[in-house]
Amino acid sequence: MESKKNDNYHDQQNIHNVQKMRAVMETLPAFCKQFFRGITEYTSARTRLAYAYDIRVFFEFLHDENAYCRKIEITEFPLSLLDSLTREDIEEYLEYLSYYEKDGKVYTNDERGKKRKLASLRSFYAYFYEAELIEKNPAALVPLPKMHDKEIVRLDADEVAILLDQVEDGTNLTAAQKRYHQATKVRDVALLTLLLGTGIRVSECVGLDLEDVDFKNNGIKIRRKGGYEAIVYFGEEVEEALADYLEERKHIIPQTGHEKAFFLSMQNRRISVRAVENMVKKYSSTVTSLKKITPHKLRSTYGTSLYRETGDIYLVADVLGHKDVNTTKKHYAALEDERRRSAADKVRLREKGKH
Repeated sequence: MESKKNDNYHDQQNIHNVQKMRAVMETLPAFCKQFFRGITEYTSARTRLAYAYDIRVFFEFLHDENAYCRKIEITEFPLSLLDSLTREDIEEYLEYLSYYEKDGKVYTNDERGKKRKLASLRSFYAYFYEAELIEKNPAALVPLPKMHDKEIVRLDADEVAILLDQVEDGTNLTAAQKRYHQATKVRDVALLTLLLGTGIRVSECVGLDLEDVDFKNNGIKIRRKGGYEAIVYFGEEVEEALADYLEERKHIIPQTGHEKAFFLSMQNRRISVRAVENMVKKYSSTVTSLKKITPHKLRSTYGTSLYRETGDIYLVADVLGHKDVNTTKKHYAALEDERRRSAADKVRLREKGKH
């Protein structure tokens, strides 16, 4: 399927995911098509693709480890197979996920990876069980792995300044990196300032088109996870960095099909998520005092700053594009606790020296 030249980034990604999905479907049992058709209305192409990859791992496990399944090609597995499996089979699958080899490559899953794969399998089983096409649902009997909260890594104010200074100066870059730095410096400063100053996701950042940036109101139009559009506002520092890059961008001739893209790569194509991840890694690794930084940690840094300034968890949830405020509360629980502790001394019952 040829992508139309005027498709925006998100439409192109959607088409790409649909194409990948078709390729994965060729490797799955025929009855899976019914499940993916059934969930199309309330899931994105990206979510369905993630489900498909997870479910394929389950069938590969059965084919490798189950004596009955070994005799049949995965594409020939019948729907009745789901009914013949037990809770023990599902538990063995979770154990298998800890460490397995496939095509000479080693795969491991921590509790987070296992939880996601079991959740995918539960949805899969639930669909056929609720449609009364199978009689048992052993996946529902296996509890999801208990999650241990990961500490959120975020930059302190001085670390943000150090990182941005390094992006501007490039003093600690290698000789080879310095040659490119002159050509990309203005873009890199704009991109990192935007991420740190708005908390948007990398996918939202690379998906920006020229027409999405409104300097009159200092706002950007982005496409959130789930496909809905939102306006995010930016401050003076972001405005200056974006304006500087836009001035440089005017003199670049983009490749065909990439004319609308706001941020361009060295090849004058829309910059990719992977390129931004590598860029953040490159600059943060040159500053030895910095924690291991990823673009998502830049988002956490913005969320933390916004919450400390406003104390409004609902505002933080809205600006970060969290559909459920409980997601935000979970991420910023330590800060909430900090605020509650500080409240202890805010209210005076009696003036000192009056008793």
